[in-house]
Amino acid sequence: MKATELLKPAGPQEAAVLEHLDPKRFPQHVAIIMDGNGRWAQKRHLPRIAGHKAGVRVAREVIETCARLKLPALTLYAFSLENWRRPKAEIDFLMRLLREYLRKELPVIHKNNIRLLVIGRPDQLPAAVRKDIESAMRTTEKNTGMRLVVALNYGARAELVDAFKSMLGEAQHAASNGGLAHFHVDEHTISRHLYTAGLPDPDLLIRTSGEMRVSNFLLWQIAYAEIYVTETLWPDFTRAHLLEALQDYQRRERRYGGLGNSSGSKS
Repeated sequence: MKATELLKPAGPQEAAVLEHLDPKRFPQHVAIIMDGNGRWAQKRHLPRIAGHKAGVRVAREVIETCARLKLPALTLYAFSLENWRRPKAEIDFLMRLLREYLRKELPVIHKNNIRLLVIGRPDQLPAAVRKDIESAMRTTEKNTGMRLVVALNYGARAELVDAFKSMLGEAQHAASNGGLAHFHVDEHTISRHLYTAGLPDPDLLIRTSGEMRVSNFLLWQIAYAEIYVTETLWPDFTRAHLLEALQDYQRRERRYGGLGNSSGSKS
């Protein structure tokens, strides 16, 4: 199957990129740091909330495109633990925007067989937000298509702390049953205690706005991810930009510490 059979190109630029994409070598998991909403608004002399609104429209298109391309998993970095340092009015607006997005988009997400997952520390979110998230995840939990993961109130170091606490609890339980000698910790043990347990590690990490850092995002999981940084601010990130990122991914030779593998795929 060709990529053009999965996604109808919107113009000659998309058609040219799609023609060279091989669906068999798509990443199994794309993670995106959606950066630049504030700068986008500032450049236009608009309030920051205008940038967040524009960013939601882009997220909608990216989710739809990845689902059409049949990517198994997409993770979006929506709100970090550090974001609580922002002005209260902005945080309140972001929470309202999230609830509004879930109300409007959940029927479409569900119809397209997408399963919604939220990772982070949801217990620290406002009660109304938690309720909407839990409802959305229950609604889509049996869907078998793309898994849409939203990192909300998320930090990778906090994730590792929570994973170690979970492992400690497991070890204490084993000890109380006389089985501590059989409790073993390796990379697989840690992975199954992470928020992303059951998901493939990201093959491709996309960051918009040109910043050359990973911002405490999926630190364990992106150990071997290909990183694609674009100067484009998130509200200006189009479907064509996403396709170009996938094309760049397929051009790379993924080595995993060895002498070389076929481009864009593990062997």
